[in-house]
Amino acid sequence: MSEDQMRQELERLRAENAALKKTSAKGLSLKVSEKGALSVYGLGRFPVTLYKEQWKKLLDMADDIRAFITANDAQLKTKDAGGASSKE
Repeated sequence: MSEDQMRQELERLRAENAALKKTSAKGLSLKVSEKGALSVYGLGRFPVTLYKEQWKKLLDMADDIRAFITANDAQLKTKDAGGASSKE
């Protein structure tokens, strides 16, 4: 690899790093995985990755999920930004 190619690659990596830092400041980011699924980053240590049909089914259940959370609030724990879980 020539010095010019290394400089170009370094600039590309710096730009990619800056973009990643910007999205992590917002909290969540979306990406298409290598296999064509949608990955959501920023919820935990690993991304949540589902195919579009799975996301559509899950999103169609949003009201049911919210109702379930409300109905089961006493049993459900919360997870703070530091990773510790607590019961609120």
